[in-house]
Amino acid sequence: MSCNTDPAVSFETITPADFGKSLRGMGVNLLCRDVRAMASYLQEVFGLEVFRLNDDFAIVRHGDAVFQLHSDATFGAHPLLGLLPETPPRGAGAQLYLFGIDPDKAASRAPIEMIIEPPADKPHGLREATIVTPEGYAFSPARAT
Repeated sequence: MSCNTDPAVSFETITPADFGKSLRGMGVNLLCRDVRAMASYLQEVFGLEVFRLNDDFAIVRHGDAVFQLHSDATFGAHPLLGLLPETPPRGAGAQLYLFGIDPDKAASRAPIEMIIEPPADKPHGLREATIVTPEGYAFSPARAT
């Protein structure tokens, strides 16, 4: 989930081909019924940076980690689209950690009904929470205790 683009290159102006070629490590694409709403939620609750936002696509960055939001329509010919449930949760079984984000602050900004695990200190040395997005993806802001 990292992107080794030149820091002088803007995610707003990089070509799709150059962006694709710059990706390294593990990539994550989240399919969304409403890319704009998902991007807004990620910004408001977790403070993530969003680039290239439109109805079909967005680049999301947290530190050096980069992932993408795609509308269902952009996956029209992809076999994964046929596996998606009609209603959320879409991401059941996947937990996406956001290390370095204060779980207490994130939980205070999230609607209470979206917090499926309130902030707590865990035995593995992290304080974390689990907050579900309207699309059904589980994000866990976490910081060292």
